[in-house]
Amino acid sequence: MTNNVYGIDLGTCNMKIYCKATNKILNEKNTIALVNKDQIYAYGDDAYAMYEKAPEEIQVTFPVAGGVIADLNNLQNMLQIYLEKNLKGKMRGAEFIVAVPTDITEVEKKAFFDIFYRSRLKPKSVLLCEKPIADAVGLGLDVNEPTGVMVVDIGADTTEISVISLGGLVLSDLLHAGGNRIDESIITYVKRKYNLVIGQKTAQGMKENLGSGIAGNKESMVVVGRDLVSGLPIEKEMTGEVVYEAIKDNLNTICNSIKMILEKTPPELAKDIIHSGIYITGGSSQIHDLDQLFTSITGIRINTCEEPEECVVRGLVKIVSDNKFRHLAYSMRSRILI
Repeated sequence: MTNNVYGIDLGTCNMKIYCKATNKILNEKNTIALVNKDQIYAYGDDAYAMYEKAPEEIQVTFPVAGGVIADLNNLQNMLQIYLEKNLKGKMRGAEFIVAVPTDITEVEKKAFFDIFYRSRLKPKSVLLCEKPIADAVGLGLDVNEPTGVMVVDIGADTTEISVISLGGLVLSDLLHAGGNRIDESIITYVKRKYNLVIGQKTAQGMKENLGSGIAGNKESMVVVGRDLVSGLPIEKEMTGEVVYEAIKDNLNTICNSIKMILEKTPPELAKDIIHSGIYITGGSSQIHDLDQLFTSITGIRINTCEEPEECVVRGLVKIVSDNKFRHLAYSMRSRILI
């Protein structure tokens, strides 16, 4: 098996690229800064630094929205530039395996396939894999066994709740609710309660530093926003209780969806899930005490992991490298020919 293999997880907020040869993960913001609508001015972390700060002639965009590709041409150009710059090895003839969300159309899946297959990188092959399955493999679970596994991936724009057994999805639900929706709730709550307008990045910082799944967080931080009454920028101290009140409805929505999937799960698989617990991954799964909230609602142990946002991309390379898991990936080209 060649080492010229790359696992790609194109998230709404971050893109994760795992190179098998170096055993390293490149984790970069999935953001593009454009001038004249189609000329790339900056990309990745550099473009994200311009978000909410760029002048009118520079448009900062996120080419993946709601888990699917919204701007194929610019994303393809950015990826080609980024890969050629950061992975100076032999890119031509490489094997790419790309994670795709559940519950999206064949046309949307084909966009993930085409962005590499029709690029100037000239890959040897492009394979796709369902994101929850790659997630489970990245967690070190053997999804080929006749054992039920539940994985909850809380991303930026979506939350995927899946029950996996025998290498396939038994049940899955794709919620259009994730970290970005939580950030928006914080912005709305702070504006309504304190007449203070804060930016997306400030709300994200409040979520990461003060966010909690249960009440009682006494920590605080100072944020800067624009006062609606005076119109002037001011500093204000925010506590963990403020953030909890802002995000609790979002977290309860995810909890209710987990309960709905559990109610539909066949009894024998439910027994396995109770025994092994529910696995939570994704960047927004790092909210403090989120596992305690889910356990209190479901009565089932919650398993967390280190670097939860990188589980999918680690699983992808394992799938394409290990013959035991290789059947979990498929080529869109063969589907098209059929």
